[in-house]
Amino acid sequence: MTQFTRRNTLGLMAGAATLPMLGTPALANTKLVVGALPFTSHAASFVAYERGYFAEAGLDVEFKFFQAAQPMAVAIASGDADYAVTAISGGLISLAEKGATKVIGGALSEEKGIDGQKILASDAAFQAGLTSPAQLAGKKWAVTQAGSSFHYMGSKIAQAEGVEVAFTPLQKVGAIIGAMKSGQVDAWSIVPHIAKPLAGSGAVHIIGDVAVYIPDYQVTTVFTSATNAADERAKTEAFLAAFSKGADDFNAALVDKTAGEDAAEDMVKLIHKYVYTDREYEKAKPGIVNGAMRINAGAALNTTSVQDQLDWFKAEGLVKDSVTMDMLVDTSYVSTM
Repeated sequence: MTQFTRRNTLGLMAGAATLPMLGTPALANTKLVVGALPFTSHAASFVAYERGYFAEAGLDVEFKFFQAAQPMAVAIASGDADYAVTAISGGLISLAEKGATKVIGGALSEEKGIDGQKILASDAAFQAGLTSPAQLAGKKWAVTQAGSSFHYMGSKIAQAEGVEVAFTPLQKVGAIIGAMKSGQVDAWSIVPHIAKPLAGSGAVHIIGDVAVYIPDYQVTTVFTSATNAADERAKTEAFLAAFSKGADDFNAALVDKTAGEDAAEDMVKLIHKYVYTDREYEKAKPGIVNGAMRINAGAALNTTSVQDQLDWFKAEGLVKDSVTMDMLVDTSYVSTM
């Protein structure tokens, strides 16, 4: 009997999803601003740009970099960016409720068997006894803003352990890293390409895995303005098709490791143009390699995970109870599960 893993299923669905994209009309150097964070998790966009997939689709892409998810959502709503990839935040949901933004696909995912996001303790907290998530009671958990993915993860972990934590907003990832190193906050969760080098330096300690608490978590999504989703179908399909080709290359090189050692080396060098640019290549390479998580094939979207996130935001009073999945997500572009 054939067994289907989650990865198999996503791959099969993605193949079906990309078929209509093959007929996407050619676009003539359509200018796009793509929002991103300088993280390995955004590699699909970087690969699509560097390998000409955006250009082949008729898209002239410029990147706009952010330090947190919520400002990116505001940029999409205001027209300062056209497409973006980041975690679902309270700001994104509220803008979707107002008819300004739409989630149109999936990107980074937690997947069983693939090293994912880590739960971290500051060295000071670790030395004081915070050696597992079960000991988080009363600890300061770092977030960028209330309603961020860090808030969602911390809350779900605390709920599972039956403890309460003090959420500490620090606005930017860089500020959180500094606060973790200095012991101003006690705990945080973050993608492995950031977590592992920090832990390797002794500044923090890995005390758990997010996937244990939030299995199959749709960590990041692809989103755009509601206007683009509704009225710019050719452009949106072209973006998703090129993005998906970038994701395929990334997964083959660094996640499934089916493309060979040379391809993996080329991929790390490509990503290094955007990630850990302040470090020499040899010092940046381990963090990039060890931080590779699955980017959904075909930008397939785990709507079950998105619904769980939406339910949490509503239960916490961070968004209106009246917000629905139809307001947040346009499911017409990619396969869903």
